[in-house]
Amino acid sequence: MMRSLYQEHAGPLLAYVLRLVAGDRHRAEDVVQETLVRAWRSADRLDPAAGSLRPWLVTVARHIVIDGHRSRLARPQEVDPSPLETLPAEDELDRALRMMTISDALGALTPAHREILIETYFKSRTADEAARLLGIPPGTARSRVYYALRSLRLALEERGVTS
Repeated sequence: MMRSLYQEHAGPLLAYVLRLVAGDRHRAEDVVQETLVRAWRSADRLDPAAGSLRPWLVTVARHIVIDGHRSRLARPQEVDPSPLETLPAEDELDRALRMMTISDALGALTPAHREILIETYFKSRTADEAARLLGIPPGTARSRVYYALRSLRLALEERGVTS
């Protein structure tokens, strides 16, 4: 039965499904195959003597196409990852070298400047919090931050770091 069903209906069914899937031959072949598999699974309920099975096959194929379309709309569209390969990735070696350069530049500062930068930038404290912690007036802390940043910028420029 399946062989005769395929010989009789596969060609016209493929032509019909090709129109439904906008000419995508691979998808159309998959739909026809799934339709014939469903016919095989329902062979006990199908009666070839009752008339042509083509209307039933066309309906099943149309439902498969509709279900496929709905499932593609229900999930997010897949994205091609190849553009990500062209983006430069942050290298751990670059990060380590940057940290070594910053450490070296911090070592060139006076202890008071290094201390205020560590408290304000690396420990994320405000100038007032750093002033209380270091036992200096808040105005002195703000002034030290300003001059420490200027000194650090010069030390980094001496080591070849710009901007």
